[in-house]
Amino acid sequence: MQLASLLLAALCAASIPAQAQRPHPAHWRLVPSAGRVPPGAEFATALELKLDEPWHMYSMTTPKGGPIITTIVLEDNPAVASWQIYYPPAERKFDPNFGIEAETYEKQATFRILIRLKPDAPAGGQELVARMRYQLCNDKECLPPRRITAPAQIVVDPNAPAPPAARLEGLKLFVPAEEPPVSQTPAAPPDRKPETAQPLGAFLLIAFGFGLAAIFTPCVFPMIPITMTFFLNQAGSSRAQVLKQAVVFCLGIIVLFTGIGLGLSAALGPFAVVQLGSNPWANGFISLVFFVFGLSLLGAFELTIPASLLTKLNMASSRGGLIGTLLMGLTFTLAAFACVGPFMGTLLAASVTGGRLQPALGMLAFSAALSSPFFLLALFPSFLKKLPKSGGWMSRLKVVLGFVILAAMLKYLSNVDQVLQWGLLTRERFLALWVVLFALPGLYLLGGFSMEGVRRDEEVKPGRLLAAAVLLGFALSLLPGMFGVRLGELEAYIPAPAEGAAFQSSTSTPGNRWLKNDWQAALQRARAENKRILVAFTGYACTNCHWMKANMFPRPEIAEALGRFVLVELYTDGTDAASEANQRRQEQIFQTVAIPFYAVFDADEKVIATFPGLTRNAAEFLDFLRRGAA
Repeated sequence: MQLASLLLAALCAASIPAQAQRPHPAHWRLVPSAGRVPPGAEFATALELKLDEPWHMYSMTTPKGGPIITTIVLEDNPAVASWQIYYPPAERKFDPNFGIEAETYEKQATFRILIRLKPDAPAGGQELVARMRYQLCNDKECLPPRRITAPAQIVVDPNAPAPPAARLEGLKLFVPAEEPPVSQTPAAPPDRKPETAQPLGAFLLIAFGFGLAAIFTPCVFPMIPITMTFFLNQAGSSRAQVLKQAVVFCLGIIVLFTGIGLGLSAALGPFAVVQLGSNPWANGFISLVFFVFGLSLLGAFELTIPASLLTKLNMASSRGGLIGTLLMGLTFTLAAFACVGPFMGTLLAASVTGGRLQPALGMLAFSAALSSPFFLLALFPSFLKKLPKSGGWMSRLKVVLGFVILAAMLKYLSNVDQVLQWGLLTRERFLALWVVLFALPGLYLLGGFSMEGVRRDEEVKPGRLLAAAVLLGFALSLLPGMFGVRLGELEAYIPAPAEGAAFQSSTSTPGNRWLKNDWQAALQRARAENKRILVAFTGYACTNCHWMKANMFPRPEIAEALGRFVLVELYTDGTDAASEANQRRQEQIFQTVAIPFYAVFDADEKVIATFPGLTRNAAEFLDFLRRGAA
């Protein structure tokens, strides 16, 4: 608790140790309107504030999400029956420290506390104490939030005259509420947007691409000419009617998939998605689903929707009309689920790290792409005859997709292993399995072994040859990673090397290795070596954290700058007590649990500089380190 209290006092992103020696810029005084007051009377006290330039204080009504707002309360007193706060208007303008429109006071301000004494208030002297909590900033830096009191003396006298009426012109009544969170520190310049999550536009583009890819699966592609022929052969169908039916059919597909996304959003809520990416139960479930889909695509068994359900939907759709066409779209979707499921699983797993509506928006883009052939062929029915015929290429795609799904399953299984710290799926074992799972479909396409879609004596055509070369080439490129070689962007998705691995040596020297979950040891070393502390709030299953450690920290200029600090990693996504404590520490000091998050502390536990999220800009991260070391 002592450590937490010290940390909570150090809440300025750009502060320097010398700030602690400055006279405090805010001066408070509580002045009653009368010195002697009879019991039961109502009177006002003026709470006067004077601020040294260039500092400003935030108002009691500044929007949340930025600085500490000002709170004023009157401490309990046995003579006081009730009190109310009246505040003056504040100046509203853009605040560069927090990047928001904030309400501030500069130079001076006068608040008033309207106080009513109890009818039976005891006679004699009474001390009134106003307690304030506030934060001061200028255009370049902020001071830690501060609590201060201002006392005043009155005398309760039954023979005193009634006090003058309170002058409240130009003031507004404030209803006291709960105090805001402990602190909020400007973590980064407002013009920097950390790369902690994939941009929505890029995510939707990927989702649309997944939908287009799903069209060419064995469960979907053969249904396109069958369904379109059904539309075109209906008696008396004009082109406008066919187009109308195709639109409704597409809506059936879109409604189902978007409903799945909305259901996921509602089940997760706005905050649970932050932790879902590292939750071992969620990752374990995804691993199991991918394992089942992978085996199904490889022909171990067939996944089908219950025949009774499909029969009922088919009978309902055969009645015709818009409702029938809509139901036919739903039937088509369920029938294609065995092949579409892996794409959906990957998409939904990726979407939960975004905003609350991202799963629904992702499924909307996915289903729009999946249904697009039906709409386009309704516009241009002549292209129906030009579609490639289903055949062996569909079976080959199914088998290759099965191996790829099993490889994706290992990523989620690795998350479980890392968060629970079992150490079973090490980097070497993970990469060895990936080499096998990507080499096998390459050998399969070359006729190395017999499975559905390929015969040993069948001629290998250029398309198959190129696909096999890509798969085998990728598998071989993974081999160096088993022997300490960095694999670039892939480092974000594979387990990190064991402690002391060769390629980690560039990020730390024998005398300056990263400490793990040991804040006290970092403090002791910082005081002994007269250094500052670089804290990396990180995670076992955090892909961006892995990328930074493997690709940013080893850069020569970054590694040199890291050598000036005591380095400590605080993991926040594990299931142990240390992770819970680290997450609480990060949330209390910085009001975020997003990782990665980097902060520089001095040996007195004051925050010097912060840097949120992933960056691929080495100069940007180097500037942060230099500011932290200055």
